[in-house]
Amino acid sequence: MIMHLLSRKWAGLAMLAIAILASGCSVQRFAANKIGDTLAASGTTYSSDDDPELIGAALPFSLKLMESVLASTPEHRGLLAATSAGFTQYAYAFVQQEADAIALDDTDRAWVAWNRARRMYLRARDYGLRGLDVAVPGFSATLRTTAAAAVVQAGATEVDLLYWTAASWAAAIALGKDDPSLVADLPLVSALIDRALAVDADWDRGAIHSFLVTYEMARPDAIGSFDDRVGIARTHFDRAVALSQGEAAGPYVSWAESVCLPKEDRACFEEMLQAAMKINPDEHPATRVANTIFQRRAVWLLANVERWILPPLDDAEGQEERP
Repeated sequence: MIMHLLSRKWAGLAMLAIAILASGCSVQRFAANKIGDTLAASGTTYSSDDDPELIGAALPFSLKLMESVLASTPEHRGLLAATSAGFTQYAYAFVQQEADAIALDDTDRAWVAWNRARRMYLRARDYGLRGLDVAVPGFSATLRTTAAAAVVQAGATEVDLLYWTAASWAAAIALGKDDPSLVADLPLVSALIDRALAVDADWDRGAIHSFLVTYEMARPDAIGSFDDRVGIARTHFDRAVALSQGEAAGPYVSWAESVCLPKEDRACFEEMLQAAMKINPDEHPATRVANTIFQRRAVWLLANVERWILPPLDDAEGQEERP
C-alpha cells in the first residue's frame, strides 16, 4: 500500500490546531476545515522519506492530529478518507508486521500486538464508513441491510473511501477470525471492493488490483476451484504490475504470500520475493516508504522460508545424510 498520510509544515499546523481548539466555534470550524484540507492533501513528505523508523515514530502524532481536527469538522470528507488510509497503513506497516515477527518466538505477545492492529483497522474502517456517509447519506446503514443498493450509489469520486474501507475491514477480519460477527462482514468487504473496481479499476497505480491478488484467494463468495481463483488473481497481479510499471514491491509480496505459499511452491515463493527485493526504492521516490516496507517483509519471509514451506523430499533426505 502507498503511504497517503501526507502533509507539509507539520509544526505550524500543530500549533494552529491547538490554537483553534481554544477559540470560538465558528472560527474553529473554519480553521479546522482549512487544516483538514491541508492534512488531506496529497504530497510526498511521508511517502518519499528514506527512514521508515522516523515515519513510524511520527505517524501516531499525525493520526491524533487528524482525529483532533475531525472532532471540530466531523464531516470533512477528505480528512476522513486520509485518516482511514493512515490508520490502515500504520497498523499494517508498524504494528501487524512486528506482531508477525514476534509470533515466531512468542505467540502470546504477538496476539497482544495483533489485537492492537485489529483495533486500528476497525478504527480505519469506521472513518471510511463515516466518509462514505458524508458522500452518500445513509450509506453505512443501507450497506448493512442491502449492500448492493448501497454501493451502487458510490461513484468514481468515492473510490478512495471504498478502497480504504474495504482494505481495513478485510485486514481486521483476517486478524479476528475468532469473532464470528466480524467474519460475517466479509460479503460487505466484497461489495465495497467490487464497486471500487467497477468505478475506477486503475486507481492509484493498481492499488485495487494489488489488494484483489490477496482477496480473490480468500473471498467467501468465490466461484470455482482453487485454480480458478489463481487465474483471477493472476489477472489482477498482471494489471497491478503493469499500472505500477513494475516499480511496486507490493504485488510481488502479495502473490508470494497469497498464491505461492498456499500451493507450497517454494520456487514461486522465492522468485516473487526476490523480484520484490530487486526494485530500487530510491528510483521511485513517491513510493519509497511503501517499497522499503514491503521489501523488508520479503527479506523476512525469505529468511524464514523453512517455517512456511518444507524443503523438497530429496533435499530433506540429503540433509539428513550429511554428517
